[in-house]
Amino acid sequence: MESPDSRYASSNEAPPKQEQQQQSSPRNSHDDGGGDYTEKSTYTRFLVSNAEAGSVIGKGGSTISDFQSQSGARIQLSRNYEFFPGTSDRIIMVSGTVNNVLKGVELILDKLLNEFCLEEGDAEPRSKVRLVVPNSSCGGIIGKGGATIKSFIEESQAGIKISPQDNSYAGISDRLVTVAGTIEEQMRAIDLILSKLSEDSYYIQSMSTPFPYAAGYNPTNYGPNGGPGKFQNHRPNNNKGPGVLQDDRNSNSVTIGVADEHIGLVLGRGGRNVIEISQVSGARIKISDRDDFMSGTTDRKVTITGSQRAIRIAEDMITQKVSSATDRGE
Repeated sequence: MESPDSRYASSNEAPPKQEQQQQSSPRNSHDDGGGDYTEKSTYTRFLVSNAEAGSVIGKGGSTISDFQSQSGARIQLSRNYEFFPGTSDRIIMVSGTVNNVLKGVELILDKLLNEFCLEEGDAEPRSKVRLVVPNSSCGGIIGKGGATIKSFIEESQAGIKISPQDNSYAGISDRLVTVAGTIEEQMRAIDLILSKLSEDSYYIQSMSTPFPYAAGYNPTNYGPNGGPGKFQNHRPNNNKGPGVLQDDRNSNSVTIGVADEHIGLVLGRGGRNVIEISQVSGARIKISDRDDFMSGTTDRKVTITGSQRAIRIAEDMITQKVSSATDRGE
């Protein structure tokens, strides 16, 4: 599999305009009377592993270019090792008209399903996708007394779960909406969710700043075109606050998330890797017990304590060990 090269992490050109869509999207079955809606510019964001990001990019960026051409949507990814805070996952953003976005998402999910989830003899494979939604827009999905989300679940037959707001990382204003089911069920649910979100003026405005929390962690911001910037897990500062611990020696503590299936890469045989990381960086490292996950994820908690320099070195070493293995398909 092609390694996720940062050169292809974001498409700098909008996809070519299409006279007609070659393939129908989930919206086409009920476009009647809704032309204005389907022509609106909108977007959706969701999480993928580093290996999945590489699959979407393709060799020399061929797959992402093909998906943009087929769908008419613009597809952007956070760069290599730039993760959604508290996870080891990158973000894909798909933007364009509603129909184009849905088609782009469907192409991506179908490819990931076939390459990462499909097992021989599995007639109706099921998978999960985690959408990234601004916290202020989640109320519209939930509805009064949970009525809206219940109706979405009934209509799509997909499982839909919204994570609680995570205050572990200062400045994070997004929540994860997990959609589980077959790809048809997922697409029906995403269609319904996107329809509701597109009625929210704040959600539409936030398309111009797709990674607003990046500013809180790094002075370089993402622009509307997904330009240079950095998504980082929470960094310590001089003030005590959520996710930042300080002791008498002025040490700091940072908690990051590592996918449960990859935690063995951090530990190593007999704890060899974690001991090496601790010795080289000078940081103390603690890994959470099984079933003790980051809020809204299945990522284990890895707490790194020490000086800012020690934490940075340890975090980079952890990221390298996980990413190098997943890029090889291990």
